[in-house]
Amino acid sequence: MNLSIPCYWREIPYRYRLEGVKCDNCGKVMYPPRPRCINCGSSKLSKYKLPETGKVLTYSVLYESPNGFEYNIPYVIAIIELDDGTKLLSQITDCPPDKVHVGMAVEAVFRRVATSGDKGIIAYGVKFRPISP
Repeated sequence: MNLSIPCYWREIPYRYRLEGVKCDNCGKVMYPPRPRCINCGSSKLSKYKLPETGKVLTYSVLYESPNGFEYNIPYVIAIIELDDGTKLLSQITDCPPDKVHVGMAVEAVFRRVATSGDKGIIAYGVKFRPISP
């Protein structure tokens, strides 16, 4: 994975803070941020801090990975529905793949996502882990 320094800095708000946008016209929340509303086409958008808790809607266990993600195998990718109804794709961490289940309550955590080359940038971002009952 090759990640340029400008790209890395530009992506910090949504990678690190779960920051999306909300359409001022129709109220649609988008993550990652978009320049125009995918619902009504408006360009009048406001920054929106997404909730950090939600539940697993569906998931898949991956046993093969793209270059740069080999240290994760096997890992779980899930569609998470946040408490406000926003859906996003994220990795599940801190949980064996066989313990993940639909409906599982999860919370956002800050983790390493990838490394750009042997001596490159270490990219961090948001993943989700189970909320202890």
